[in-house]
Parts: sequence; structure tokens; C-alpha cells
Amino acid sequence: MPHTDWTGREDLAALVAALGAEEMRWVGGCVRDALMGCPSHDIDAATRHRPERVIDLCREAGIRTVPTGIDHGTVTAILPDGNVEVTTLRCDLATDGRYAQVAYASEWKDDAARRDFTINALYAHPGTLEISDYFGGLDDLAARRVRFIGDARTRIREDHLRILRYFRFATRFADDWDAEATEACSELAPSLKGLSRERVGWELQNLLALPDPSATVAKMRELDVLREILPECGRREVANLEALIAAEKTYAVTPDAMRRLAAMLPALPPVAETVAARLRLSRSQRERLTCAAARDARDGEQPRALAYGVGIACAKDRLLLTGADPSPLQGWEIPTLPLKGGEIVARGVARGPEVARMLQAIERRWVAEGFPDRSRVESLLEEALATR
Repeated sequence: MPHTDWTGREDLAALVAALGAEEMRWVGGCVRDALMGCPSHDIDAATRHRPERVIDLCREAGIRTVPTGIDHGTVTAILPDGNVEVTTLRCDLATDGRYAQVAYASEWKDDAARRDFTINALYAHPGTLEISDYFGGLDDLAARRVRFIGDARTRIREDHLRILRYFRFATRFADDWDAEATEACSELAPSLKGLSRERVGWELQNLLALPDPSATVAKMRELDVLREILPECGRREVANLEALIAAEKTYAVTPDAMRRLAAMLPALPPVAETVAARLRLSRSQRERLTCAAARDARDGEQPRALAYGVGIACAKDRLLLTGADPSPLQGWEIPTLPLKGGEIVARGVARGPEVARMLQAIERRWVAEGFPDRSRVESLLEEALATR
């Protein structure tokens, strides 16, 4: 494995010294990404040590740990430049598509055999950076191919979420679809119904956050995978996603998973509410999805007026979803109407509904005129008073 920014970290060297270079390996995404020349955000390690021993060895070295997944063999080492999940070698005893019953193992290959894809089952010696590849992951990386370890159907039956993970990893690392994998994903797609909605929603968001998942979404629909997790997304919505991604590129807007999910749904707020509830989205995500679903082809006519009504984030979503230019909102802050109800009362209007109606009428004109300054608002007030 080539040297990267993270392989030279002093805090990682301290962790290696604590656990022993022969008793641990860097594993998974950090190894794969280093080989692909991609930045690694998460560093994972596998070890022969049991979790309790990992905690003791780290304590002796002055490294704090948190038992984040100790029931499954994982301890998180808290390090200055980024935490590391250290997991004891494991093998599966039983699986049901959602959870696995595991036992600790002593051989690196046994641990590799329970992973999903060959490119995720690469282990690097922390001292020499020599790669251990038990299932052809290096060749698959070189060929830009994502392939299940062993029989694809067997691996999916162990964990149904691997269907969605396949499409996400293929989007990132593959030049073409693996026939065995896609056939298995299509055949076993109904098993996705057995997963928690949170897991499905999280994996879908991870896919949609990638630079351009439009071809993948189209493939998932073709294989009837999308129907199992997002039946609201039809051919038109797939085309909407493609158009949105094109607009993001045209206007140099950072990809956003929630905006893209909105593109995959009919522009109907009740549908957005239903999907948000089903995927267990957060309140803020639900509100954003619902706001985006209220989009209209005329949204681009007055971008700032739109933002004044729905907020800049939602306005930006709606503009992009309708193919309109969001640049008028760049660096713009929503202004406050420079007029208070008390000023209207001071001009002789009795407190109550009439003040509110007059204030709202002036506000509508102020917005329609592009948010003019205080002097213009005073003129609008004078006109409103004159026509009472």
C-alpha cells in the first residue's frame, strides 16, 4: 500500500506500538481508498486481541478507548488526529439478513471471508504496508469491478442491506455492473422490506450524496430494487434526478442527498411527508423534503421573493429542481421589512386586524418591488393610508 497522509500519523504509530504490529492490520475502506488514491475519512483496524485486551493495552499506552461496539468486538481508540475503530477478528456463526451471531477468530482470512466485497477485504500490515488479499480484491480494484466475496446470493441473505451497498460501491468504484451481483440484487430485492427504515434511509442518502448516482438509480429501477424502497420513484422521477444533477453541475452547486431525494418524488407535499415518515427522516429533513415538494415552474421568476417566503435553503432546492439559476441567492441575506405595526397605529389606525392587513399589503408590494429601502416603504405606507 502506498504511503498516505494518514499512514504517517504519529498517533497511529502509538496505537500500533500499543497493540503490536504483528497483531493488527489496517483494513477495509482506508486500505481500498489508499490504493485508489482517494482520501480516507475513517481508519479501521483489525486485531487478534480480544476487546478487553485492546482496552488494557491502550490504557497502558495512555490511549483512551470507548467500548462503542464491544458486544460485536469493536473498541474505538480516541486519538488526537482522528479516532480508530479496532475490531477483533470475527467469523459468522449465524445470520438472518439483519443481524449476525459472531465468534472471535484468529486468522485474518476468516475475518475477510465475512466481509461483503472483495475490495473491502484488503488488509495492510501497519509496519510494512504489505497487502493481504484473500479474494482477488486487488485485481478487482485494478479492473474497476465490484464483486461479492463468494456467492452473491449467499452474501445478500446474510445481510439484506448489501443490496443497497452494492449499488453505492459500484457507483464509486466500478466501470460496469457485475452480472452475478445485479441478478442476485434483483432476485432478492423483496428482502429489503425486512430491514429497518433507518438503515435503508441512511444507505439511500449515502448513495445520493455521490457525485452522479443517476445511472445507478436508473439501474435500480430497471432491476425493481428501487420499487422495494421508494415505489414513488417512476420513470419521470428518474429523469428529474438526471436533470437536477445536470443543473447542479451547470451552476456549480454542491451535491445534496436530500435535494436529490426530492427530485425522486412527485412534487406533492403529502407524498414527501409519507416518504419522510417511512424512512424515519429527521424533522428538519422532513420539512425540507416537504417544502421542495411544493415547487412550481414559476419559482425561478423571482428567486429572492421565493426565498423570502420559504427560506434560502428551500428556495435553492426549488430553483435547482425546476432548472432555474440559484445564483441570485448567492451571498444574499433575507431582509426584514423596515416597518412595524406600531408605526401604523401611530398614524391613526386602530390596533387590530386592519393594522395586520395593511402591514401585509405593504409587505407584498415591498417584496414584489425587490425589497426597496426605508424611504420607499414610507411611500407605500402613505399610499395605503390614503386609500383606507
